[in-house]
Amino acid sequence: MERIRACLVAVAVVSLCGVAQVRSSASDHRYKVGDEVPLYANKVGPFHNPSETYRYFDFPFCSSAPVKEKKEALGEVLNGDRLVSAPYKLEFLSEKEAEIACKRKLTKGEVAKFSTAVSKDYYFQMYYDDLPIWGFLGKVDKEGKADPSEYKYYLFKHLIFEILHNKDRVIEITVRSDPNALVDLTEDDEPVNVDFMYTVKWKETDTPFEKRMDKYSLSSSLPHHLEIHWFSIINSCVTVLLLTGFLATILMRVLKNDFVKYAHDEESADDQEETGWKYIHGDVFRYPKHKSLFAAALGSGTQLFTLTIFIFVLALVGVFYPYNRGALFTALVVIYALTSGIAGYTAASFYCQLEGTNWVRNLLLTGSLFCGPLFVTFCFLNTVAIAYKATAALPFGTIVVIFLIWALVTSPLLVLGGIAGKNSKAEFQAPCRTTKYPREIPPLPWYRKTLPQMAMAGFLPFSAIYIELYYIFASVWGHRIYTIYSILFIVFIILLIVTAFITVALTYFQLAAEDHEWWWRSFLCGGSTGMFIYAYCLYYYNARSDMSGFMQTSFFFGYMACICYGFFLMLGAIGFRASLFFVRHIYRSIKCE
Repeated sequence: MERIRACLVAVAVVSLCGVAQVRSSASDHRYKVGDEVPLYANKVGPFHNPSETYRYFDFPFCSSAPVKEKKEALGEVLNGDRLVSAPYKLEFLSEKEAEIACKRKLTKGEVAKFSTAVSKDYYFQMYYDDLPIWGFLGKVDKEGKADPSEYKYYLFKHLIFEILHNKDRVIEITVRSDPNALVDLTEDDEPVNVDFMYTVKWKETDTPFEKRMDKYSLSSSLPHHLEIHWFSIINSCVTVLLLTGFLATILMRVLKNDFVKYAHDEESADDQEETGWKYIHGDVFRYPKHKSLFAAALGSGTQLFTLTIFIFVLALVGVFYPYNRGALFTALVVIYALTSGIAGYTAASFYCQLEGTNWVRNLLLTGSLFCGPLFVTFCFLNTVAIAYKATAALPFGTIVVIFLIWALVTSPLLVLGGIAGKNSKAEFQAPCRTTKYPREIPPLPWYRKTLPQMAMAGFLPFSAIYIELYYIFASVWGHRIYTIYSILFIVFIILLIVTAFITVALTYFQLAAEDHEWWWRSFLCGGSTGMFIYAYCLYYYNARSDMSGFMQTSFFFGYMACICYGFFLMLGAIGFRASLFFVRHIYRSIKCE
């Protein structure tokens, strides 16, 4: 088992090329007294808008001469990181007291820029020996002032770095602002002189180097947080067991009665009129409309399911430890490219089973079904980020790299998978022969229509993951750190089980009502949880977050639309596969001819 774990970690490290950070002159993070320890300034932005971040030196801070940009991996750039050398010198074990980093005379425009940033709770982020540190640019004095026009705005000009070390290694760093060293920015109609200062204090600790990242992990695994997570899982499991058990009991009893009834009908009167799901045995395996689109959706959903499983494997073996900058984004890009062959194989194979002939068009549809909307969304949001001059705007070089990955890896593997799927010669294996002409579907009550069925199908899986969704959103669209991947994996398994079961149950009720067009219905019902997640986005944005502004709003709803669409395809594929297995099983169990 340890060998497998080591192999998985090795593969992850190799595939996530460039994720490992550029270290100091000592690659193992060991320093001598007076050695320069790398301190990088990353980005600045409003605390409540995580996507709206700007380069550190877009603001008139002290600038070291010359400013050096750190070479970053693909995932770091996608994450919006833009690391540059910071203006503060924090040599190893070298203490400093109120040392002046630089003296700046802020122009009226620069004062106004800082004042606006302070009013919006702007924070900065830095990395010291790959350890993240944060601080606010200033504070707003609202005490005793009811009218916002009377507020006072102050800039912090003195940073105090407190660093813990264990012998020759840096273990922990915190930064705080001196509350007495303030610059009044309230009046922005004249220049202001600022002396940017910093203090460095060193203390020794017994914490080993291997555990220096634990404090970031523990923030999401505190006892009261774990209790909530486990309560969520237990609640979901109890709900799932009760409801699925209830449905299973009814379904099995009804099916048993159906089998007995149909067997009795065959023995007693062969010419007796059939009713129920057996009545449509000649139509239930009639191929769906728009079968090329159906096969493409199935292929894309299968690829996204495989991608999710790989991401969970990497997370569970510890690749995505806190502040392994960009590892997740790099993994998503690389694994999505490498799994495109699965989409091509699944789509082409199933399309040929449905007696499709234009498999090339089917492959093009498969390749663009998820990437197409994602590309359009990215183009719009990247344009917005460029207009805001935010770090979320991808550089041209990064866009070229992603395009080359798509052109040289994703597309060839998609084509190879499609060719393999076309040549697989797999047959559909329908237990019943399909009649030449379809039967007319009887009139159905409103609650058996597609949209009400999708609403019923999506609610139960969504209720099973509802509590965990908040923590995921607070991590992706906030500043919480999510590290409990084992619990998330359990929730994901529960989601799959509930989706499969509820889709099977609704498929049975649809067939019992003599509605044989179950193919698309099972896919739509399975994927409807994605629509509930997007509805939760509306609730989270308005009730649980303080996000604001056009850029943050467009990023949140734009990228969440793509994520929920991915969930729709993935869970739709799961729902259809479960329904197909069920339908084959029940029609194989009776004599249909």
